[in-house]
Amino acid sequence: METQPFRTIVVGYDGLQPAEHALDRAMSLARAFGAKVVVADVAVPVPVQEAPGAFGYGPYHSYTAELGLRTDTELWQRHRDHIAGLLDAAGITYEFTGVVGQPASEIVDVAEQARADLIVVGTREPGLLERLLGGSVSQGVARQARCDVLIVHPPEPEQA
Repeated sequence: METQPFRTIVVGYDGLQPAEHALDRAMSLARAFGAKVVVADVAVPVPVQEAPGAFGYGPYHSYTAELGLRTDTELWQRHRDHIAGLLDAAGITYEFTGVVGQPASEIVDVAEQARADLIVVGTREPGLLERLLGGSVSQGVARQARCDVLIVHPPEPEQA
């Protein structure tokens, strides 16, 4: 069975260091295979406080606040400017998709819409709460994706 080269690579991006490592790896693969990179920049919904809830905490509602959308647009533009500079300099064809939702599901949805051959996501050592609540974004992507997934671990600290 002959494997096809990667034509479309989706990379999950949120601006944090693990995402930077994933973007670097996706760029290397895109250069090697002549692939297009689709950047899935996911903003997580935030609680919108309309009325006080129990113990003074506000209830969580669907993500529709104008302020939240404006903030995400500004964040996506900063990410887009940074990413465009890197990918343009490398001569890599790319698309940018800013979405709001649960990161693992949104990254997988972007990959399905783009007919991606590969999803690249970064990871970090999960904290205790994250392990108790069911894992990381990278684990969720790996479970849900219909294409191959590359989970990029942070580089080992240099030995002194």
